[in-house]
Amino acid sequence: MDSMVFFAVLGAAILHASWNALVKIGGDRFIALSVIVIFSGVISLAGIFFVDLPSINALPWLLLSVGFHTGYCLFLSKAYELADFSQIYPISRGVAPLLSALLSWLILAEIPQPVALLGAIILIGGVLMMAFDGRRSSNKMPGKAIVCALITATFTACYTLSDGAGGRATTDPISYILWLFMLNGLMMFILLWLRHRRIIFREIRKSWRPGIMGGAMQLLAYGVVIWAMKTTPIALVAALRETSVLFAMVISVWMLKERPSRLRIAASAVIMTGVLVTKSG
Repeated sequence: MDSMVFFAVLGAAILHASWNALVKIGGDRFIALSVIVIFSGVISLAGIFFVDLPSINALPWLLLSVGFHTGYCLFLSKAYELADFSQIYPISRGVAPLLSALLSWLILAEIPQPVALLGAIILIGGVLMMAFDGRRSSNKMPGKAIVCALITATFTACYTLSDGAGGRATTDPISYILWLFMLNGLMMFILLWLRHRRIIFREIRKSWRPGIMGGAMQLLAYGVVIWAMKTTPIALVAALRETSVLFAMVISVWMLKERPSRLRIAASAVIMTGVLVTKSG
């Protein structure tokens, strides 16, 4: 994997874990997530005047992806209402790269080089170890939380594949990224309006600082991923992106005061091994 792509995706992983932590720290999870996505859309709206319209070839992928991202937001916010950040995050992220790799192979006939593929498998194995650790926590996850986390992972895999194909179908990936987040923000504003129309503007005013911060992190984090998938196999980018569970563990210990188990520490070592093997491939 190219070094620039490698370190850019690692940076995106840090940003992804950070904005997810903002959702968990907030009060109502749906409102907190919606405000972040809305501000991400506002930032994107300011940029679409300087880029072209999405290309015709990328438009079907763009519209399909908006639906997948909306489903992801709905189920992720619900999962965070039902269980801890350190439980939900590894499961929702751990299953996604497996599904992304399978879908990219079945739909795009894309298979990474053997060494890089081995690294991705090791990395995913470490992520799943963390997910298992969350499942066997003393604070047991309710079954509904697991279902929501798994559905979230499915939406993640679907939008990863859709955006990977959309980014490749357009001549200007920045245009695709900005239009995607602008439309995502619009969709979440509509949903927030339908569910909380009496308090929507009060909540936006109250949460505008973390909203702007989270929105900027979300836009940059996933924008980098779409850019990376234009030239790098989708399965590798999806797997490397899930190093975010390492950074999520640091956040859960540092900010949320959650103590890591031995299994989680061992999983971190496995993930780092997978990262190094993936880089060498």
